[in-house]
Amino acid sequence: MSRGHCILSHGFESGPDAIKVTALADVAERLGWSHERPDFMDLDAKADVSRLGDVPARLQRLIERATSAVARGPVVLAGSSLGAYISAIASLHVPVAGLFLMVPPTTMGPMPALDAAAVPTSVVHAWHDELIPAAGVIEWARKRSASLLMVNDGHRLNDHVAESAAAFEALLRRL
Repeated sequence: MSRGHCILSHGFESGPDAIKVTALADVAERLGWSHERPDFMDLDAKADVSRLGDVPARLQRLIERATSAVARGPVVLAGSSLGAYISAIASLHVPVAGLFLMVPPTTMGPMPALDAAAVPTSVVHAWHDELIPAAGVIEWARKRSASLLMVNDGHRLNDHVAESAAAFEALLRRL
């Protein structure tokens, strides 16, 4: 019997087999949570919609998956970059148990600013993120009293996959 279900959303121009979401899937499985890693690559490729693909369709796909999963038990949404953004926004539409956000963009052009349900939230961000300034993420996390892990890395968090997985484990153990 699963403790709950984790939906792990990859970043833009990444994929469901990306290193970070794979590490999170391993943690979820070890702790007795079921998990899935939706593939958004088809939507990311829609450059005719925006430079980040079809973000509204990506969000809608996640909301549909999360709505289906919530009917079976507690759900945690997790993601990296664009995957973190849609996870946070989806939490406003679906009752989730928690959020895990890696390098979340606080703004997305014409899309709404980063917002999320008032649920246990853990954020991992990089001091040297070349795409998303650390100051905005720190302030966003502070206003929500979210757990925040700042690491000496860039946007991809390549040198901190294990630390990110450990932070995800801590969130799942708290729930």
